[in-house]
Amino acid sequence: MRRFIFLLLCALVCVSACLGQPQFIQAQAARAVIGQPFFTAGDPGATQSLIGAASGLAYANNMLFVADSNRAGATPVNNRVLIYKNLTSQFPPPIIPPPNQGARCPVCGGIATVVLGQSNFSATSANTTQRGLFLPTAVATDGQILVVADTNNNRVLIWNSIPDSNDAPADVVIGQTDFTSGGTAVPPTAASLRGPQGVWLQDGKLYIADTQNDRILIYNHVPKTNGVSADLVLGQPNFTTGVQPDLTQAQQGAEANNLLNPVSVTSDGTHVFVADLGHHRVLIWNSIPTVNQQPADVEIGQLAMHGASPDNAFTGTPATTAGPVSTTGQETAVMCTVSNGKDANNNPTYPSLCASTLSFPRYALSDGTRLFVADGGNDRVLIFNQIPTQNAASADMVLGEPDMMTDDSSSDTDSMATPTALAWDGTNLYVSDTYNERVLIFTEASPNVPVNGVTNSASLAIYAEGTVTLGGTLEANDTVTITVDSKNYVYKEVSNDSFTNIVQTLVNAINAGSGDPNVIGVADTALQEVILIARTPGTDGNNVTYSAAVSASATITATTGGSTLTGGGNAAQIAPGTLITITGSHLSDSTEAEPGGSPGTSLPTELAGTQVFIDGSPVPLMYVSPTQINAQMPIFGANTASVSVYVWTSHADGSVTATVSVPVQ
Repeated sequence: MRRFIFLLLCALVCVSACLGQPQFIQAQAARAVIGQPFFTAGDPGATQSLIGAASGLAYANNMLFVADSNRAGATPVNNRVLIYKNLTSQFPPPIIPPPNQGARCPVCGGIATVVLGQSNFSATSANTTQRGLFLPTAVATDGQILVVADTNNNRVLIWNSIPDSNDAPADVVIGQTDFTSGGTAVPPTAASLRGPQGVWLQDGKLYIADTQNDRILIYNHVPKTNGVSADLVLGQPNFTTGVQPDLTQAQQGAEANNLLNPVSVTSDGTHVFVADLGHHRVLIWNSIPTVNQQPADVEIGQLAMHGASPDNAFTGTPATTAGPVSTTGQETAVMCTVSNGKDANNNPTYPSLCASTLSFPRYALSDGTRLFVADGGNDRVLIFNQIPTQNAASADMVLGEPDMMTDDSSSDTDSMATPTALAWDGTNLYVSDTYNERVLIFTEASPNVPVNGVTNSASLAIYAEGTVTLGGTLEANDTVTITVDSKNYVYKEVSNDSFTNIVQTLVNAINAGSGDPNVIGVADTALQEVILIARTPGTDGNNVTYSAAVSASATITATTGGSTLTGGGNAAQIAPGTLITITGSHLSDSTEAEPGGSPGTSLPTELAGTQVFIDGSPVPLMYVSPTQINAQMPIFGANTASVSVYVWTSHADGSVTATVSVPVQ
């Protein structure tokens, strides 16, 4: 605990070494992941550490709340709410080395401490009781009480205090008169709900996105008894106006005062933000509404308040304000005003999505200055550095995509598939990555390593590699010889030997003392391989020769991938075991190279007060300087297509910094 406090204080007083306030950068990687054993696992199920296709998120008082269900069509649906208490003990800030060192991914998984809606962490059944849940999709908390949108039970549940035990019963129900009713009133009333998907608490008020009634309900006080009526409605003229059940038959167009399937409502105490899913927009009220059907002041995602198309689904002459209006009330101008080429008729074309477009937005959240938007249909989170004050504003940054015009829904560390909710703790942005069955944690940190700052070298000087693969059977006294440019490394088998021991001993011999002058040895015990990596970067490494041989009549085999190392200067993706170069600024206060050591010793994980963390684990270092680090990519197991990298530095002035996490494929 003393070390934690000391490092935290050092980080707060860091001035000269940080050079740049902690911030997000375009297309950065998530630093940590909740609900999966590593970033790209995608394991379905329900345990204390494994989540399903979760949606709703909330944060308060070092606790994260996760609604482990969704209405986006993703599976599995676990019909529960998870509470992660004392969150920083599992996911400390990046200036604190992660716990559980030695694990595959110390910043992955997380352990839930309480489950609601189920009697244990493996149960997933749906129920309509005081304890049960049926597809809960949203959570909200002020740190004292907990509110859950129990969507398919057409109700909102309230716990008057944060539950400490599994399957704790709710204290209050809204939308129903009791805890065993799950129906819905048609037409609606001030006390009814139909498929609510959003809840929020702010300054003693309760906000509910009553999704299928196309409205937002506001309660001036958090209800203390069952079946309480709302005080205010947005999106409808009154509490009893019904909606068209069949959305394909709905005739009402988008306006500033109506809604179509709103799925979230939030507030920063001054503004109100609503994700108007069916109209592909986010609406902003510049002050807390005080009258029914009060119109929104600003919208994003459309050119004007009457727009309702996804992304850049307009045609005609581009415009930066509302374009020409057709007789149907739809704009004929495009949202993306920068042309990306011309068609066969020499007319300008425009990208299908850009910084100002939205497709099925599911959540909008402000930290009081910025606005974060979960743009579900485009598999991204948009960041507006200032809360927009004009319609059709463009975002300043994107997470989950390399740029504003790409839609990649993979499970990499820098990607997401249908983000549905957000939470913010002042440093970390939590994103429910629903179709990838995980919650991503994006962290503001020092922007000293760019997104493309991790490569096989500083430029195209990729290090050449070669492999020696062992096989067959083991017999005492058989020998294996690896020759690198005429220098022999011999191993003689002993009784009850193992391939792991043989591989590691050969690697230790290659790296002993100052090491082989031409290569560095890396052990891949899982594949029974000795990996040889050229010390000289670029094409010169391709000139290093190597071979392998076994003794006469030996039952062990040793095969090589060629007669010379290969791949030098080839800018391919980074493979496990590869030497990587990290370029940036202020990565350390001084320069230091690994000193070499006695046989059997490993490369250090800290040089000049600097460490490199990949998926939360410190990795071997060869060289550290203020602008460059040479390290080794770990050898992970199968299905690891993407990892997250950041640099940790203890500076001479006593401060500690960590860089923004960047992705490596």
